[in-house]
Amino acid sequence: MRPPRDRDELVAQLVEIGRLAVARGLVVASGGNLSARLPGAAEFAVTAAGTWLDRLTPRDFTWLSLAGEVVDGAGAPSSEWKLHHRTYLARPDVNAVVHLHPQHAVLVDALGHPIRLLTLDHACYVRSVGTVPYFPNGSDELADHAAAQARHHDCVVLSHHGCSTVGPDPAMAFRRALNLEEAATATYRLLLLGDTTTSFPAAALADLHHGR
Repeated sequence: MRPPRDRDELVAQLVEIGRLAVARGLVVASGGNLSARLPGAAEFAVTAAGTWLDRLTPRDFTWLSLAGEVVDGAGAPSSEWKLHHRTYLARPDVNAVVHLHPQHAVLVDALGHPIRLLTLDHACYVRSVGTVPYFPNGSDELADHAAAQARHHDCVVLSHHGCSTVGPDPAMAFRRALNLEEAATATYRLLLLGDTTTSFPAAALADLHHGR
């Protein structure tokens, strides 16, 4: 999936990501929401209120300005639009935000354990995991805390709720969500075995982060 070249391609990619997210069990029913913008654009598309991610069509998106105003598309945006909006304000380099409800990521966090990176893919794509305490969905507190964590992390767990992952394009944001949940699943299995320490080598992780 290449970076989208225009609005139509951007929306088509979000539609496909919605389908894949449900197929992978990362969200059910009308949970979760997706957004994206073209690089440098002052407007972004977000899934509309009440939409199911595996039933999206191009008509199921609301376009918002970076001022938080509806400018085109479906009428009401997702109740979680503030999370997307404030993440874009905090991260000008981000062009896509994926908010899903991955079960193992939420479970491991609820148990009070950090999600451990175990594989090279986890280290490359997840890199680090931020966490946000529970706040009501759609609230200013949730949006503000998630955006603050996104300044330092591309993957953020929203306690007892879900996750928010970001990227320069929709494909990378979704790839990070997939790898976050895989890392959480691996962490859960390690915990079942009584292991609380195994993770990707710290020195190798540092080398990756410094581009070696």
